[in-house]
Amino acid sequence: MRSDLVNQLGDQLGSNNLPYVVPIHPNLVHLTLGLFIVAVSFDIVGVFFPVEKAVFKYLAIPVTRSGLFDVGWYNLVAAAVITFFTVASGFYEILLSNPFQNVKSQWGLLAMPTMVWHGLGGVLLLFLIVGMTVWRGFQRFAWRKDMARQVQWTYLGAGLAIFALMFLQGTLGAHLGGEFGIHVTADQLIKVGEDPNLLPRSLLP
Repeated sequence: MRSDLVNQLGDQLGSNNLPYVVPIHPNLVHLTLGLFIVAVSFDIVGVFFPVEKAVFKYLAIPVTRSGLFDVGWYNLVAAAVITFFTVASGFYEILLSNPFQNVKSQWGLLAMPTMVWHGLGGVLLLFLIVGMTVWRGFQRFAWRKDMARQVQWTYLGAGLAIFALMFLQGTLGAHLGGEFGIHVTADQLIKVGEDPNLLPRSLLP
């Protein structure tokens, strides 16, 4: 966002250019990633359960196939819910960002194109995760409710494809923080000529 508009907030913004100490979006991102990856991973383990059953028995791990699919389902529902907050916080924080200018990422992009692609990618992933949740719900409660294997192969393939999109999206996010200094307190302090080794005023109780 334009610095003159951001400056209207005055003392409300801390060293990381946000009205709170720790950025929310990166934390929610990792929660979304973890929930979705666990969801699809447990569904994959559930699909191959007949092959793995002997291994679980040998390790004395009490596992049921339906239990694995339960973990997959509930983690996916949680991921769908959390992702709304992840995307919302991302757009809010990017509006308050003050990226380094005249810097290019490893992909050869300036700050603005990187932010645009990251924002579009976040919205795309939101729709995909919600779509996967609806798809998974139909499989669980209608199409395959009486089958031992609760998910379709195409569903698992789509989940793995989304893993790849998450990797690209995460790399763009890493570029925003690591190369453009967006909401990285130490980088922002150095930018204004302060010593990042000293505790910023905004971090004091």
